Amino acid sequence: MIDLTIPKKKRNYIPQELEIKWEKLAPILAELLERSISNVHELEQWLKNKSELEAALEEDFAWRYIKMSCDTTNEALVQDFQYFATEIDPKLSPLSNKLNQKFNDSPFIDDLDQEKYFVFIRAVKKAIELYREENVELLTKLQVTQQRYQSITGSMSVVINDQEYTLEQAANFVKDTSRQVRQHAWETIQQRRLVDKDKLNILFDELVTMRHQVALNAGFENYRDYMFQALGRFDYTPKDCYHFHEAIEKEIVPILREQAEKRAELLGLEQLKPWDLEVSTSGKPALKPFTNGVELIDKSISCFNAIDPKLGQLLAIMKHNNLFDVESRKGKAPGGYNYPLAETGAPFIFMNSANSLRDLTTMVHEGGHAVHTFVTAGLELNDFKHCPAEVAELASMSMELISMDYWDIFFDNEEDLLRAKKEQLADVLKTLPWVAVIDQFQHWIYTNPLHKATEREDAFKQIYTRFGQGFANWDGLGNEFGNVWQKQLHLFEVPFYYIEYGIAQLGAIAIWKNYKENPEKALEQYLAALSLGYSKPIDEIYKTAGIKFDFSVDYIEELAAFVKDELHKLG
Repeated sequence: MIDLTIPKKKRNYIPQELEIKWEKLAPILAELLERSISNVHELEQWLKNKSELEAALEEDFAWRYIKMSCDTTNEALVQDFQYFATEIDPKLSPLSNKLNQKFNDSPFIDDLDQEKYFVFIRAVKKAIELYREENVELLTKLQVTQQRYQSITGSMSVVINDQEYTLEQAANFVKDTSRQVRQHAWETIQQRRLVDKDKLNILFDELVTMRHQVALNAGFENYRDYMFQALGRFDYTPKDCYHFHEAIEKEIVPILREQAEKRAELLGLEQLKPWDLEVSTSGKPALKPFTNGVELIDKSISCFNAIDPKLGQLLAIMKHNNLFDVESRKGKAPGGYNYPLAETGAPFIFMNSANSLRDLTTMVHEGGHAVHTFVTAGLELNDFKHCPAEVAELASMSMELISMDYWDIFFDNEEDLLRAKKEQLADVLKTLPWVAVIDQFQHWIYTNPLHKATEREDAFKQIYTRFGQGFANWDGLGNEFGNVWQKQLHLFEVPFYYIEYGIAQLGAIAIWKNYKENPEKALEQYLAALSLGYSKPIDEIYKTAGIKFDFSVDYIEELAAFVKDELHKLG
């Protein structure tokens, strides 16, 4: 019988049962700072000890965040999260900077294996360059303030047919074959969002002001330029992002416009409204690949088993250790994530399932992240596991496409299976313009930091219109149209984390193309790339995966043509 327990890792430096309180942490940090290092072997041992402490701290913070997002109404859990954010992080930040300085100043740094430590050393130098003492308090305040987004949106619910639903659950009605039903559901959801529109605008204004100040303190003209450095974007520039937006506008938007016209024709409509975008054009009810959270988890394990038994076992380990919270409920934070538990070497998957095809996609997406967490667990330093999003999202988005060959586990009806694959591939293309909208919107927000909420709304409308505005007619829906951006959690909680989805989507299509040609070799390359963590530059990781790190017009045209061809094969 397979052992599904996760063995507790033995600590070699910090106490086995270290209580994460400042008074317990301070002596350990002091020892690291004061320790004498007299050769390269001692420097490497110091790095391992520091890494062990960082992993324990990251996992402690992870659990505080997970528990709070599972129940945003529990004040004790909120306070527990805020304790770390306000009492530990601000004291830790200056000491982490001193530890970076100690490493950077070591005369033995040049004796390290330069190939092995290149990415790590580059990141340490960048962190030292960006550190400002006056930002410590500001960054703490930002972390606490951002959490209000979860509290506000987690409490949103609507009543449809005399029953209360979370917004995720209510969204299923927008797929109903009755246009009247889906219009009513869509309008009900939007009206609920508009209730908190001003509250979220005020919150966002606070965040923009603080983020701009962080940038100024660090010597940057704006937060956009600061974040490009802070996120370690060594491989591309803001100008490259604009070129990427233009390529999506040129190559992807026309395909989606053509598909929207076909959708309107099949639905017998002169023009599409926002509530016509999710309903199946087959005239059949929305697909239901599973009936509840337990079935979603079990079927996902079977699906991953079919790809490779070793992958299925990883999800089985997570199930056995209660590392899932998948069903939508009131009071739960919105969205979904895979949170790595740095010391345990396994992740936690959080999502808001309402038994839809989108939830299946979310699960295999987060499952890709989960595989990434497991295969990097044995890397020598905790920092080697801190993958940039361009790599992290490659892991998850590739799994969405690779797993499609085994979706018969979710659909025993061939017609439903074909529908699911077609909807998924249409979503792959739809992702790209939305990525361009959110990314370009953020460029505008942070290079115009003194803007008013009304100007922000106008800017969003202009940008969204440029990329097809969802390919729906929004006449008479001005308030709803201008408020679409507020549903995007990333804008509030993880600024500038979005272009990566576009870059990784291209990479995922390329990996899937390889997989269609040679499944065994493509899977081997995919896992080899993931197992590198962030021990190599991004372009080398993509090369290991058997693909190019490229988002040029030509490359986008080539991959879009491939997806279009695959869609055509499905009928």
